[in-house]
Amino acid sequence: MTARVLVVDDILSNVKLLEAKLTTEYFEVVTAYSGQEALDKIDESNPDIVLLDVMMPGMDGFEVCRRIKANPMTAHVPVVMVTALDQPSDRVAGLEAGADDFLTKPVDDAALFARVRSLVRLKMMTDELRMRETTGQSMGLLDPAATLTDSAVSGRILIIEDRPESVAWFTGALQLAHDVSAVDTFEEALVRVRGGDYDLIIVNLGMRGFDGLRLCSQLRSLPEGRNVPILVVVSDGDRRKLTQALEMGVNDYLTRPVDKNELVARVRTQLRKKRYADRLRQNVQLSLEMAITDQLTGLHNRRYMSRHLDNLLTQAHKSGKPLAFVIMDIDFFKSVNDNYGHDIGDEVLREFAKRIAANVRGIDLACRYGGEEFVVVMPDTDVAYAYAVAERLRKSIETTPVEISRAPGKLTITISIGIASSESSDEKAEDLLHRADQALYRAKNGGRNRVVADAA
Repeated sequence: MTARVLVVDDILSNVKLLEAKLTTEYFEVVTAYSGQEALDKIDESNPDIVLLDVMMPGMDGFEVCRRIKANPMTAHVPVVMVTALDQPSDRVAGLEAGADDFLTKPVDDAALFARVRSLVRLKMMTDELRMRETTGQSMGLLDPAATLTDSAVSGRILIIEDRPESVAWFTGALQLAHDVSAVDTFEEALVRVRGGDYDLIIVNLGMRGFDGLRLCSQLRSLPEGRNVPILVVVSDGDRRKLTQALEMGVNDYLTRPVDKNELVARVRTQLRKKRYADRLRQNVQLSLEMAITDQLTGLHNRRYMSRHLDNLLTQAHKSGKPLAFVIMDIDFFKSVNDNYGHDIGDEVLREFAKRIAANVRGIDLACRYGGEEFVVVMPDTDVAYAYAVAERLRKSIETTPVEISRAPGKLTITISIGIASSESSDEKAEDLLHRADQALYRAKNGGRNRVVADAA
């Protein structure tokens, strides 16, 4: 994995040493020698991660980190503070400023590289979500997700630990702000994660009853555990386990003896990141739904139907089963808009869409084709069955007036329907559309309020 790393330190020798080590590991390195230069370089070079010294003249590393995390454009960029400060209070101050990790010099090279790779992998997943969200914004489908600066976050936390005294300590430290539960066996941990909506999992890698690393691997393989952050607890100096944990996708770690304030800070950081990622995923899902859905009626839109019809036709040709295409048009709909207004016209369209949805099967594809035209694509369906469904819908529309919000309170409308079915393996979607449209044209010319099937 390659990545662009911004190294920030006011001492030239420190910068050059880190630059040499990172370059050897095939990272691209950008350097800065002050807080302000670091902020400028972030805007210019778009780094994947920042290695930041704390003790710098002018603007110190804490303030630089706070500014990075306060900027919606850079808040997702991981920041690792690499400093000579070694007190628990210093680590907590760094984490409170928004740092993703706080490493004390001299830093073990293997541990540093493992942490950089781990954070970069996590950032790349966030970058993909951010890119998809940006596409949704450019299409005017949604607003951007919030940043990582939520001041108060709480969540459901699962502690996996087989020492009762440790469970009690972690629970006592977290239960005031979070919903905390605990398990002490491998099997129970998997059952809980499969069935629970957890926001964070804390795993002790030094458990006596089973291999904590294997458990982390199993949790990551579960669909329910794939996006849940994992915070592992390791013994101080156990570089091998920590490195392996980071390589398999663990999000963060604590070393024993655990400082309570550091625990609270790291938990808060991971919950903020999960909230942000969840919002991104929700926005991406929303943009996908909005891109394929007609906003007025809730049915699929023409763009989705046009693309999906090709797949349905291919499937029909392979299976040798028929596919029916039904196109419907509300008769004299222009007069509804002219006489009652477009808002009443919209009410009629919404009600018509509801009746279509109520009369078709789950496997059928119902779409608003445009204006007052609607389409239903019916897989595994011959013309006779499609005609029966269409006739039932036509009668329902004719005999049951549509309720509207203004006088006269109800409107009686009718619809015309054209039907065509797939004929040959080389038939294209546009051919099927054309034949159905011709059948609809004959229904209109024949007096409207009728169903006509393509005779070809």
